[in-house]
Amino acid sequence: MISASAFAGKRVSLFGLGGSGTATARALMAGGANVVAWDDNPQSVASAEAEGIPTGDLRSADWNTFSSFVLSPGVPLTHPKPHWTVELARGAGVEVIGDIELFARERIVRAPDAPFIAITGTNGKSTTTALTAHILKSAGRDAQMGGNIGRAVMTLDALASGRHYVVECSSYQIDLAPSVNPTAGVLLNLTPDHLDRHGTMQHYASIKERLVAGSDVAIIGVDDSWCAQIADRLERVGKDVIRISKRLPLTDGYFANGADLMEAVHGRYSRIGFLEGIGSLRGQHNAQNALAAVAACLKVGLDLGEIQSGLESFPGLEHRMEQVGRKGHVLFVNDSKATNADAAAPALSSFPRIYWIAGGLPKEGGIEPLRGLFSRIAKAYLIGEAAPAFSATLGEAVPYEISGTLAAAIEHAAHDAEQDGSGEAVVLLSPACASFDQFKNFEVRGEAFRQAAHAIKGVTPIGGAR
Repeated sequence: MISASAFAGKRVSLFGLGGSGTATARALMAGGANVVAWDDNPQSVASAEAEGIPTGDLRSADWNTFSSFVLSPGVPLTHPKPHWTVELARGAGVEVIGDIELFARERIVRAPDAPFIAITGTNGKSTTTALTAHILKSAGRDAQMGGNIGRAVMTLDALASGRHYVVECSSYQIDLAPSVNPTAGVLLNLTPDHLDRHGTMQHYASIKERLVAGSDVAIIGVDDSWCAQIADRLERVGKDVIRISKRLPLTDGYFANGADLMEAVHGRYSRIGFLEGIGSLRGQHNAQNALAAVAACLKVGLDLGEIQSGLESFPGLEHRMEQVGRKGHVLFVNDSKATNADAAAPALSSFPRIYWIAGGLPKEGGIEPLRGLFSRIAKAYLIGEAAPAFSATLGEAVPYEISGTLAAAIEHAAHDAEQDGSGEAVVLLSPACASFDQFKNFEVRGEAFRQAAHAIKGVTPIGGAR
């Protein structure tokens, strides 16, 4: 745990007693703060009290006694309207911050030279965070990974100068971290997202920009206009900016040329790494993730040999284009995290011959945005509530069956893929749907796919049992 000693002796209010909220409360208490915590859910309050966390209804609290208010990132700060606690805090002139801000302040006090890599973006931030941490660990560095992935940031091991911190940051977390100051800040990409919580795309982009604006070096993907403008803007004010691109040769920066990772210095190119043969990093989107990880790891002192070794040994993330098994020429891939069409597109674009398992609880827009990738689908196996609508979209463009259940879909897809004599065939779960009609969450759905694939006679698991 990281103790929030910067708040020692101060009275701090906190709202939101989920996993990260309770972890933050403990960190504040360990650092000597006088904490008053609350939640709209009585069960969460009771659980916190059972763990020894002081609670009190913040509606009746004297806000003039608080020095800071720590808000869970899942609670609205600005849109669609500020939470009632935010209005009370602002009315009393109390700063509103989150756990990433606590971490940033503690790092400045305890270990300002501890390498801190912070990663954000609309897509790819979890893979980039996990990849960066993996490269560091495989090179023998003490690498702590958390934030919006895995462990809450204040539960990471205590700050120390030789310890590397790789932290995924959501827009919600950045909005609550005014002094975040990474060694390397990564902004991968920007597309419209979470606008119900940020109001406009402009506001959403400005929040993401704060992360790289406060960093020693800003690593920015420039394949969309929002990020390209941010890179130009920061460079004009003297920020050290490293541009990356998954598709454009750059004059300066890092870019992908097929499976090769290239460095450009004043228009002169050299290969610094490669992704050929690395199954966990297939696809153009993963080239962007890899380029960001390479740039960040170079910034904190790794050499190219250490980085390439880490790229080659990266196992990938669970439920994100996760290779779970193989039987002869048939590869089984779990992309259960793909809960809408945009999220399913990277997997569909990464394989040429796909036996596609899709469906579940449908999202707005369905699978129409994927029409340009239909030529890669040998056959579709439709499950859940979305099956009728998806079948109508596929029409005569793609052979399909309505399998109904995931178990039936895997059985039928595996059988058909084994009969395919045209080369590697992929049985792909990339549902383009939420899971809630048949499964508790996408993780449970992905685990069901993995277990069913492993149960097929002759399938060799990849990555071992989890």
